[in-house]
Amino acid sequence: MRIRVIMGSRHSHHCRKPCRSHALLALLTLCLILAGCAPATPEATFQNPVLRENFADPFILPVDGVYWLYATNASGRNISLARSTNLLTWEILRDAMPALPKWAKLTGGLVWAPEVIHIGDQYVMYYTARDKTSNKQCVGVAVSAAPEGKFKDTNTAPLVCQAQEGGTIDASPFRDEDGKLYLYYKNDGNCCGIPTYIYVQELAADGMSLLREPVRLIRNDTYWEGHVVEAPTMFSHEGQYYLFFSANDYAGVDYAVGYATCEGPLGPCTDAPENPILASDLTDKDAMVIGPGHQTLLQLGEQTWLVYHAWEVVAGSRRGDRRFVWVDRIQWEDGKPVVQGPTRRPQPQPLP
Repeated sequence: MRIRVIMGSRHSHHCRKPCRSHALLALLTLCLILAGCAPATPEATFQNPVLRENFADPFILPVDGVYWLYATNASGRNISLARSTNLLTWEILRDAMPALPKWAKLTGGLVWAPEVIHIGDQYVMYYTARDKTSNKQCVGVAVSAAPEGKFKDTNTAPLVCQAQEGGTIDASPFRDEDGKLYLYYKNDGNCCGIPTYIYVQELAADGMSLLREPVRLIRNDTYWEGHVVEAPTMFSHEGQYYLFFSANDYAGVDYAVGYATCEGPLGPCTDAPENPILASDLTDKDAMVIGPGHQTLLQLGEQTWLVYHAWEVVAGSRRGDRRFVWVDRIQWEDGKPVVQGPTRRPQPQPLP
């Protein structure tokens, strides 16, 4: 585009100051036009997975601009721990709970699915370990003054252990808008060939004990869920309660994420007919993404993000091995959560 600026001749009958002002205005207009034609600054993007470490059953707790990532035992740690300021680059830290309680067996590989909530002046962690008395996986509760630990469980028994239903795993705390606390968990019936249910109980104000009787919310009763429902996450969005969960064999292609809508924290809940909403990506046989699940949700401003684990089919990988951490955005369409994932393509970063 050519722009020609015409100034008055030196013999113009107009005064020189207005002519000079007209020229400056024309030059300013030219600069603005050229600036508008300049390419925009590229939008910052990221690609999954955001953490290529074995961090199964990921849970993220935001604290003062830092994101604390807790995960199932790996690499000799009871509770795997990492931190980030942008959800994309992570620093791996030491064991968040190096010592197990008296009630737990000191067997490697059986400390699972930690989740943490800030209550009062301490951080409360719910986790799964092997109970000495019942020899089942059961849920314990540990505390720390800081999100990085060291978390300690000084109890002599698990917080909840449904031994007659196979044990208890995958505890997840939820704070409702009125301040009441709830704990969601599942019976480990898939260990023993019996049905699995997701339960909820109200927690005491300090998060250290359970109130009233447990309530059954959902069970594995649809084809895609297979022999197990697990990994409950309660989430509130625009006045509606959503119980997210994972189902089927965690190490197989059928492991996936679904949700149920609930009338309140204690239910009742109804499975969404469009389940599952996040499933394995088998389109590229050389780079398949298998078993996305055990999710946690983050509300970042007006955006909702789903954090989950999945494993890749690559040379040398084994079934269910090395579950990496992935992040994908949830879009809300007519009150329904829609996940475009698991993704590998570049997409806008979740944080500026």
